[in-house]
Amino acid sequence: MPRLVVLPNENLCPEGAVIEVEPGESVCRALLDNNIDIEHACEMSCACTTCHVIVREGFDSMEEADELEDDYLDMAWGLEPESRLSCQAIVGDEDLVVEIPRYTINMVSENH
Repeated sequence: MPRLVVLPNENLCPEGAVIEVEPGESVCRALLDNNIDIEHACEMSCACTTCHVIVREGFDSMEEADELEDDYLDMAWGLEPESRLSCQAIVGDEDLVVEIPRYTINMVSENH
Protein backbone atom coordinates (compact mmCIF):
# COMPACT_ATOMS: atom_id res chain seq x y z
CA MET A 1 0.00 0.00 0.00
CA PRO A 2 1.46 3.40 -0.95
CA ARG A 3 2.37 5.95 1.69
CA LEU A 4 1.49 9.61 1.62
CA VAL A 5 4.17 11.63 3.39
CA VAL A 6 2.92 15.06 4.42
CA LEU A 7 5.63 17.63 5.06
CA PRO A 8 5.17 19.78 8.18
CA ASN A 9 2.70 22.65 7.88
CA GLU A 10 2.63 24.92 10.93
CA ASN A 11 -1.16 25.21 10.97
CA LEU A 12 -2.51 21.91 9.67
CA CYS A 13 0.15 19.34 10.48
CA PRO A 14 3.04 20.80 12.52
CA GLU A 15 4.89 17.48 12.86
CA GLY A 16 4.17 16.20 9.37
CA ALA A 17 2.57 12.81 8.86
CA VAL A 18 2.90 9.47 7.11
CA ILE A 19 -0.38 7.95 5.93
CA GLU A 20 -1.09 4.58 4.32
CA VAL A 21 -3.37 5.18 1.33
CA GLU A 22 -5.34 2.87 -0.92
CA PRO A 23 -4.48 3.34 -4.61
CA GLY A 24 -7.29 5.24 -6.32
CA GLU A 25 -7.99 7.52 -3.35
CA SER A 26 -7.58 11.27 -3.71
CA VAL A 27 -4.88 13.03 -1.74
CA CYS A 28 -7.53 15.35 -0.28
CA ARG A 29 -9.69 12.48 0.98
CA ALA A 30 -6.65 10.77 2.51
CA LEU A 31 -5.67 13.96 4.33
CA LEU A 32 -9.18 14.59 5.64
CA ASP A 33 -9.62 10.96 6.73
CA ASN A 34 -6.43 11.33 8.78
CA ASN A 35 -7.43 14.53 10.60
CA ILE A 36 -5.40 16.88 8.41
CA ASP A 37 -8.03 19.52 7.75
CA ILE A 38 -6.94 20.84 4.38
CA GLU A 39 -9.28 23.51 3.09
CA HIS A 40 -11.65 22.27 0.38
CA ALA A 41 -14.17 25.05 -0.18
CA CYS A 42 -15.86 23.43 -3.18
CA GLU A 43 -16.29 20.08 -1.40
CA MET A 44 -13.81 18.37 -3.74
CA SER A 45 -15.65 19.16 -6.98
CA CYS A 46 -12.70 20.81 -8.79
CA ALA A 47 -14.27 24.26 -8.60
CA CYS A 48 -11.69 26.19 -6.54
CA THR A 49 -8.02 26.12 -5.55
CA THR A 50 -8.20 25.80 -1.78
CA CYS A 51 -6.93 22.20 -1.66
CA HIS A 52 -3.78 23.01 -3.65
CA VAL A 53 -0.74 20.89 -2.76
CA ILE A 54 2.76 20.57 -4.16
CA VAL A 55 3.82 17.01 -4.91
CA ARG A 56 7.52 16.95 -3.95
CA GLU A 57 8.03 13.25 -4.77
CA GLY A 58 5.99 10.85 -6.87
CA PHE A 59 4.44 13.49 -9.14
CA ASP A 60 4.98 11.41 -12.29
CA SER A 61 3.24 8.38 -10.77
CA MET A 62 -0.14 10.13 -10.93
CA GLU A 63 -2.30 10.69 -13.98
CA GLU A 64 -1.86 14.11 -15.54
CA ALA A 65 -4.15 16.95 -14.54
CA ASP A 66 -7.02 17.56 -16.93
CA GLU A 67 -7.76 20.92 -18.53
CA LEU A 68 -10.24 22.00 -15.83
CA GLU A 69 -7.76 21.31 -13.02
CA ASP A 70 -5.03 23.15 -14.95
CA ASP A 71 -7.31 26.17 -15.35
CA TYR A 72 -7.94 26.32 -11.60
CA LEU A 73 -4.30 25.70 -10.75
CA ASP A 74 -3.40 28.83 -12.70
CA MET A 75 -5.20 30.77 -9.95
CA ALA A 76 -3.57 28.99 -6.98
CA TRP A 77 -1.32 30.86 -4.57
CA GLY A 78 2.30 29.65 -4.75
CA LEU A 79 1.85 27.63 -7.94
CA GLU A 80 4.79 25.38 -8.85
CA PRO A 81 5.32 22.92 -11.73
CA GLU A 82 4.45 20.01 -9.40
CA SER A 83 1.26 21.63 -8.07
CA ARG A 84 -2.00 19.70 -8.03
CA LEU A 85 -5.46 20.14 -6.58
CA SER A 86 -5.49 17.45 -3.93
CA CYS A 87 -9.13 16.62 -4.70
CA GLN A 88 -8.07 15.64 -8.22
CA ALA A 89 -4.67 14.09 -7.43
CA ILE A 90 -5.31 10.35 -7.27
CA VAL A 91 -2.80 8.13 -5.50
CA GLY A 92 -1.31 5.43 -7.70
CA ASP A 93 1.04 2.61 -6.72
CA GLU A 94 3.96 4.80 -5.60
CA ASP A 95 4.59 6.75 -2.43
CA LEU A 96 3.95 10.49 -2.56
CA VAL A 97 5.50 13.36 -0.63
CA VAL A 98 3.26 16.42 -0.51
CA GLU A 99 3.58 19.92 0.83
CA ILE A 100 0.51 21.90 1.80
CA PRO A 101 1.23 25.55 0.95
CA ARG A 102 1.12 28.04 3.78
CA TYR A 103 -1.71 30.02 2.20
CA THR A 104 -4.67 29.46 -0.07
CA ILE A 105 -6.11 32.03 -2.43
CA ASN A 106 -8.94 32.49 0.11
CA MET A 107 -6.44 33.52 2.78
CA VAL A 108 -4.60 35.87 0.44
CA SER A 109 -7.79 37.60 -0.71
CA GLU A 110 -8.95 37.97 2.90
CA ASN A 111 -5.58 39.46 3.99
CA HIS A 112 -4.59 36.74 6.48
